[in-house]
Amino acid sequence: MKPKIVKAISLKESLTPERCFLYENYSDNEISIARARVKPGVTTIAHHLKAETEIYLIARGRGKVNIGNLPPTEVTAGDIVVIPAGVSQKITNIGKTDLVFHCICTPRFTAECYVDEEHTEKKSR
Repeated sequence: MKPKIVKAISLKESLTPERCFLYENYSDNEISIARARVKPGVTTIAHHLKAETEIYLIARGRGKVNIGNLPPTEVTAGDIVVIPAGVSQKITNIGKTDLVFHCICTPRFTAECYVDEEHTEKKSR
């Protein structure tokens, strides 16, 4: 691996089907880091990752996170949320400003490992 600096200004944010805005800061075979932004009042889609552990590092705003069997918990700037592979997750912006957090996945995030629990359940009914 060579030293590298990724300037945020060079990254493009896009709206995802998960109901948040996202841009990937960095990715290699072992790790990926992305910045997520959730608008006030929005809840992301319940989902889990098959093979990746995901860590949220809350940068700004207020959210309520639902992780597996844990009680819904409020999170704010500086909080860390650890989500093991296969564990259901979603987050709601409960503040008046954007909720911003970094998603750190190990190994790196791949679309094949993402499981949308909301639409999967609807199909099976």
